[in-house]
Parts: sequence; structure tokens; C-alpha cells
Amino acid sequence: MGMSVALERDARQAAVKISDDHALVRDAQAGDRLAFEELVRRYDREVLRLALNLVHRSEDARDIYQESFLRVYRNLHRFRFECSFYTWLYRIVTNVALDHLRRRSSRREDQAPASEEFDGTSRDFFDRQPESNAASNPERVVLGQELGQRIQEAIDHLSPRERVVFELKHYQGLKLRVIGEMLGTSEETVKNSLFRATRKLRASLDEMR
Repeated sequence: MGMSVALERDARQAAVKISDDHALVRDAQAGDRLAFEELVRRYDREVLRLALNLVHRSEDARDIYQESFLRVYRNLHRFRFECSFYTWLYRIVTNVALDHLRRRSSRREDQAPASEEFDGTSRDFFDRQPESNAASNPERVVLGQELGQRIQEAIDHLSPRERVVFELKHYQGLKLRVIGEMLGTSEETVKNSLFRATRKLRASLDEMR
């Protein structure tokens, strides 16, 4: 009973947020600059966090953040309220990041993330890294950092689309259907990309043992 009530409450809150966003979008489309600034304020942290999760470089993430909101501003008149503003915004951010990764993948010297950007906190998606008492065990901390770095190196060798799908699924926790909407493709195509990404990552990590 309690869970059902909580789900209903969350659904109501989500509906209210979507309604509020749509009201702001309508005002912004009518030329209200303050309404647009409020949309930016609502989502600026989430956009920057998503960009950073996708590209793992703070400077690149800031560029993606700026380019994404510039595209939102230029294309807001095209928003038709067929989905939530949140989904539409994430689709733009994801595509900007995908374009960035494609450009970066063509420059081999830029593929490896800068060492100062990596803090060793990447999640081990294979659940191989024990977490208990890690802070009290320096050797385990070092091993965890090394494994995290190996995972990131393996991710960097995925194709841009595979990487984006993997990041959105495992770091953002998004459903495959939502990822498909963001990338303008089907859920089945996203599932195939995720399968290929996971298979490549497993093979890369096995080679690093």
C-alpha cells in the first residue's frame, strides 16, 4: 500500500513538472526571455552532469553544455509538446555529445581522457570491484582506481554510438526505450548497440588481466 501511494505521488509530481516545463516553453516560444532562463536554471546541472558522464573531460563537457543550450534556444520554436521537455533536451545534449565523440575519435591523440579528469570513481558495471572497507585498505583503493581507469580506457575504444548508449544506460540509468527516443532510433537498435558495447568491454578487460 505504502509503495503504491509513493508511486502515485511520484507520478503526480512528474506530471506537474512536465506541465510546468511546458508552460515555460510556451512563454519562451512567445519571446519571454525570463521563461527560457528558468528552463536553463532547472536543468543546467543535469545537462552538465550528463555531458561530463559522456565525455569525461570538464572542458569538453562545458563546450557541450553551451552548444546544447544554444541549440535549444535556436530550436525551441520546433518543440511540439509530443514528449516532455526533459526528454527533448536530453536528446539534444546526447546528439551534441555524440557529434563531439565522433570528432574526437578521428583524432587518436585525443582519445585518452586527461589524467587529471579521472578520479577513480567510475562504477564497475561488472560488479567485480568489492567496496567494503575500501577506504581502510590502500591496496584495494589503488586496485579500484586501476580497474576504473582500465574500464574508462576500454570505453574510449567503443564507437561513439556504443559509448553513448552504454553511458546512458549504466551511468544515467535510463531505459532503452528512452535512449532510443533520444537517439532517434528503435529500442531494438539500442539493445544491439548495448550488447556490442558490453561484449567489447568484456573482451578488452579480459585482455588487460
